[in-house]
Amino acid sequence: MATRSAIINVMAKACYKVSRGLLRDFGEVEQLQVSRKGPADFVSTADLGAERKLVEELKYARPDYGFLLEEGKPVESKDPKGRRWIIDPLDGTTNFLHGIPHWAISLGLEEDGEIVAGMIYDATRDEMFWAEKGYGAYLNDRRIRASERRNMADCLIATGIPFLGYGEHERFTEQLRAVMAATAGVRRQGAASLDLAYVAAGRYDGFWENGLKPWDIAAGIIIIREAGGYISDMTGGSRMMSNGDVVAANARTHHRLLQLVRPPRGAKPAKAG
Repeated sequence: MATRSAIINVMAKACYKVSRGLLRDFGEVEQLQVSRKGPADFVSTADLGAERKLVEELKYARPDYGFLLEEGKPVESKDPKGRRWIIDPLDGTTNFLHGIPHWAISLGLEEDGEIVAGMIYDATRDEMFWAEKGYGAYLNDRRIRASERRNMADCLIATGIPFLGYGEHERFTEQLRAVMAATAGVRRQGAASLDLAYVAAGRYDGFWENGLKPWDIAAGIIIIREAGGYISDMTGGSRMMSNGDVVAANARTHHRLLQLVRPPRGAKPAKAG
């Protein structure tokens, strides 16, 4: 059984507490009050309530830490090492609002500009993916590793698809065409954090998406690295948090997936949506 550090226990406690309310709301999804935040981009009372409760729980446990939030304003860190939480209280909101049980709470912890701990909790399946720098990656209390497939023709790849009012549709179509022709299949399930967690657990062999936000990927970055996988931006660099373009895969196929989806030389990276 994995030994969890104090900070992982803080994160787990917050996730478990907040998930109870999300599961209750998910069971009554048709009665939720919903407002439009943009074309095909919804925010629910469940989303806002979950973020507020997460902030309360984490602030109580670590009062000096800052916050980078999806819905709320950033909170500056008072910690000497600049520690801050990067939070997505409900990744997969559209799935949630359509009654599809594929969504998660995602928490990343940043220290001196580096992600040092992460947790992605799928409450509907009670699957908690977590990692801390130097201590490996886990699903609940079981150690996980990225897959070891070498042949792209055997690989299953996940992605996120642009939708109404969001993303570079033509660019994605070119990427999809290239990946479809080289792999065993492509999946789109609607929650980037879980896609990254599945790469870490070996369920997917790779993942790519353009224009993500820091809270979509912060936890996944450390979980994939601690599971022995590779994660980069579309140039092969490490600016995922700033430019929002992500390619993740096992160590044997990352460079091949990168070659399939990277933009032409000289092209500008996609803007985070």
